[in-house]
Amino acid sequence: MEHPKSDPAARGGGRPDSPAARRNAGRSAGSLPHAAGAESTVPGTGPAAGSAASGSEVAAGYPAGAYPTVRMRRNRSTRWVRRMTAETKLNVNDLLWPVFVTEGDDVEQPVPSMPDVYRRSVNRLVEQVAHAKELGIPAVAVFPHIEADKKTPACEEAWNPDNLVCRAVREIKRQVPDIGVICDVALDPFNALGHDGLVQDGEILNDETVAALIRQSVVQAEAGCDIIAPSDMMDGRVGAIRAGLDRAGYADVKIMSYAAKYASAFYGPFRDAVGSGGALTGDKATYQMNPANTDEALREVELDLQEGADMVMVKPGMPYLDIVHRVKQAFRAPTFVYQVSGEYAMLKAAAQQGWLDNDKVALESVLAFKRAGADGVLTYLAVEVAEQLNKGWYDRP
Repeated sequence: MEHPKSDPAARGGGRPDSPAARRNAGRSAGSLPHAAGAESTVPGTGPAAGSAASGSEVAAGYPAGAYPTVRMRRNRSTRWVRRMTAETKLNVNDLLWPVFVTEGDDVEQPVPSMPDVYRRSVNRLVEQVAHAKELGIPAVAVFPHIEADKKTPACEEAWNPDNLVCRAVREIKRQVPDIGVICDVALDPFNALGHDGLVQDGEILNDETVAALIRQSVVQAEAGCDIIAPSDMMDGRVGAIRAGLDRAGYADVKIMSYAAKYASAFYGPFRDAVGSGGALTGDKATYQMNPANTDEALREVELDLQEGADMVMVKPGMPYLDIVHRVKQAFRAPTFVYQVSGEYAMLKAAAQQGWLDNDKVALESVLAFKRAGADGVLTYLAVEVAEQLNKGWYDRP
């Protein structure tokens, strides 16, 4: 049976003299659209361009939804209409701020590979956290720079209830009680060998590390941490930490798992900031994910959610927007993404050279995470983005 689309009259709505029927008649004679001698489908071009066409003829000659009836630029014509029709909205509630704490008093050390980022002593850090709270940022993530003499292969300082992280958390919650505090759970800041887990004969021990992470999580919860964020990528750690927190009476402490954390080259400046880079022996490819894999990320996320994760994270960010999107579409769980130190350093370095507009790329990069499906973004740009948003900046002029 002949397909109805092969009938020019049928494609012209039953009118053999309609413009659509005339074009289709040309196709049936062997011509193609825009081929030599073919009638153009764009108004004002082609052999009939010099003759006037009635409105009804133009309307009849174009399928619904085509130019010039539809002009996509109408909704881009002014700033207010761009704001009104924006599909993705960005506000300060989407921003989580990673911060670095170090020993001492009134200390503020710049991180050379991360422009405008500092390691701060507890008293200076609290001042900055208070400023973040005033801007509307809902939570900060605390990362420690541990002194070399407190780093050991056994990582005992990680579960010392008076370690640097716990002291910082207690002081933040005392002075800025209404901001959320996220604590990283991994052994690398405390490990003389620089790894996220315990090491024996060159092997990263899984189950022994998980036992240590439980102890680390409990002392952080005791200090006042609101969200435990295991970034170590050991198998089974989320369920074990959840059970350990519940046994210790911290059933309401939340877990944001680094569920899809890749063995990435974008972490270098962070390791400078916490002082773990120089100590690292080998790499982390046996426990962090292969950058080539996407289906594996979904398996990791599913397992963490089954084990009790309240929220999940993808890390790094910009090179892994496809992972963010797949995770959000597959699970519809609270999904966060970390714009990591290497991403930040690249943007800042280019801005310092005058190659990029710092304010615009900062906002655009964070907006991209939201567009991909993230519910929030851990970013070193959080404060400056929040300041821009609070001034009313939304879309590019």
